Amino acid sequence: MRKITAAFFMSLDGVVESPDKWHFPYFNDEMGAAIGASMAEADALLLGRVNYQDWAAYWPSSDDEFAGFLNNVPKYVVSTTLEEATWNNSTLIKDDVAAQITRLKQQPGKNIAMSGSATLVRWLLENDLLDVLQLMIHPIVVGSGQRLFSDTSAQKPLKLVASTTFSSGVVYLTYQRAD
Repeated sequence: MRKITAAFFMSLDGVVESPDKWHFPYFNDEMGAAIGASMAEADALLLGRVNYQDWAAYWPSSDDEFAGFLNNVPKYVVSTTLEEATWNNSTLIKDDVAAQITRLKQQPGKNIAMSGSATLVRWLLENDLLDVLQLMIHPIVVGSGQRLFSDTSAQKPLKLVASTTFSSGVVYLTYQRAD
């Protein structure tokens, strides 16, 4: 069965919103290699509406090293408000979300990757559909912004399966469900 693997850039105080405003001073070759390795293990993306709209506006015209992968990989967009998903290879998931994601996980293939979409990740975790959570915790306190988990998040035990500290001070943690 395929795994859903969610990855986030996170500040020490748990902020995942707008990493473009605080992440880049910590990016280095080690982090790039870790991101590349994670992407190599995936052959599909799962996105929430906001992340989809942001990425669909940026990546089709980008010449960044990850653009080819992101523009061509199958993308599954979870949204009850979007009417269509027009970015190359995008499929909209509007109804019976848990069943559709379960079917995606049962299809042959590599992992289904996620980056961003905190609301969707919380929902996946609450519904026992998230398999792996990768956090790149940056040595900075951002102060405000959306946090990965809210005060109303239910307890969900996770198991640390890998940890690496990059020379930039970023700690890369990989968790799996603690079934």
